[in-house]
Amino acid sequence: MTIAVDIVELLAAKYTVLLPHLDERQQRLYLGSEARSLGHGGIAAVARAAGVSRQTVAGGVAELESGEVPLGRARRAGGGRKRLADVDAGLRPALLALVEPDTRGDPMSPLRWTTKSTRKLAAELTRQGHRVSADTVADLLREEGFSLQANAKTLEGSQHPDRDAQFRYLNEQVKDHQATGNPVISVDTKKKELVGEFKNGGREWQPAGKPVRVGVYDFVDPLLGKAIPYGIYDVAANAGWVNVGCDHDTAAFAVESIRRWWTGQGKHAYPQATRLLITADSGGSNGYRTRAWKIELAALAAQTGLTITVCHLPPGTSKWNAIEHRLFSHITMNSRGRPLTSHEVIVQTITATTSRSGLRVHAELDTGTYPTGVHIGDADMAALPLTQHAFHGDWNYVLHPTLDGTCPADDKNQKAASLGEWSHDRLFDPALTGMSRHQLHTLTTTLAALHDEQPGTGRGRPPKLPFPEQVLATLLHLRLGLPAEPLAVLLGSSRAAVHRTFHKIKHLLDQHGTAIPPATSPPAALTALQARVLEHDNRPTRKIKSAC
Repeated sequence: MTIAVDIVELLAAKYTVLLPHLDERQQRLYLGSEARSLGHGGIAAVARAAGVSRQTVAGGVAELESGEVPLGRARRAGGGRKRLADVDAGLRPALLALVEPDTRGDPMSPLRWTTKSTRKLAAELTRQGHRVSADTVADLLREEGFSLQANAKTLEGSQHPDRDAQFRYLNEQVKDHQATGNPVISVDTKKKELVGEFKNGGREWQPAGKPVRVGVYDFVDPLLGKAIPYGIYDVAANAGWVNVGCDHDTAAFAVESIRRWWTGQGKHAYPQATRLLITADSGGSNGYRTRAWKIELAALAAQTGLTITVCHLPPGTSKWNAIEHRLFSHITMNSRGRPLTSHEVIVQTITATTSRSGLRVHAELDTGTYPTGVHIGDADMAALPLTQHAFHGDWNYVLHPTLDGTCPADDKNQKAASLGEWSHDRLFDPALTGMSRHQLHTLTTTLAALHDEQPGTGRGRPPKLPFPEQVLATLLHLRLGLPAEPLAVLLGSSRAAVHRTFHKIKHLLDQHGTAIPPATSPPAALTALQARVLEHDNRPTRKIKSAC
């Protein structure tokens, strides 16, 4: 192989400057190493560039390959200028005192609240009498095990004691729904995006020296506003649906996004579905404490006829949601380095998102208005066809469709009348309690005896509910998953009192060793209870947007 002429000329220029400073053996070894790096034809090219014989270069190659011991240092060990860290014994402790003020030095150090760059550290050390350069500071820090590091997002806050158990429970719910061919979706709101000529993180290929020009300041354009992408990720189909809103991120907007997914994609992909499982974060517009979220989902269940189960991720684990790393991450990568100049650009960018695993994404623009500050009262919550799971009913609950397919709030009095006159005895129906009246009476007597033995019994104000009704309320809660709101209506009490009752009776049941298994399916007798709750709420019902 012939070495190109321009390479030989480049080598010649380099050798002319360097070789006069080396002795004969150093020249020979250096030329030999150059020839080896060039490969076949290197000896001839190096000899020609250096103006020496090929034997000289070949000898250098042979000497390098012979494995002879190097000559080593040109001066005795210990010669030369001493290192600053060896001469100045106080330099290293002074440096560590600056970079670790919490454990080694004064917590009021002037560099505690500033960027600890090597230049600033060197300047501070010099001011203290240790003349040192920034490069020496960097070398000393590396020797002490320091390196330049960014912040790592790993702290999730305090971990809930049932976090892992909730993840296992959620996984079992996913398996159960998928085994029966019912859809499982993961939902969340993606980061809101500024619409207009604003900087977007990341880089993309552009002609050299011609970056896309964007605004210096990121102030919201009053005309374009923001884009609010709410995503629905179909776990089984590996498909995403993103509803891009223009107004507010409310519970009504979140459920409207799910409704659009079901109408446009879900019911076609799952024509035989009777149930829907939604996995969501614990906060935001779809949080487990958000009343409007449950109200809107009840309307969706009534409209679609689906039994909607919701399982929330434990608090502090939102980044573990499947939609984050299976949909939103790919959308972010696809839009990097590109200003989102209009809502249409955002929709098209999201729609163009794909992945190697076959991800498909559909996006739509939602120009609807979703006002904030909608009040949801206790009566509204009591009227919901909602049951809670036995395990963490606040995180896991079910919204049932009404039997006649209408909205839960429609024609309440007529519905109650169709079920006959209400009687308090209906609460003791064995289909609801799971036991006969005699068994319920025996359990109540046993728990009352345990309660009387508790220290402090009889002190304070008397409870709002008689003890038998306290046992009944807890029984209906554990077996049927009824929340406190409807039970408070049925028993003529308050939500807070019913919550206190749950806590007290559950403790007595645990002491007695009695477990109340949940009903395998909601009994038909629940309809009478629901009708009673709806009959009790005689106030005008507010209209739910797109509910029916």
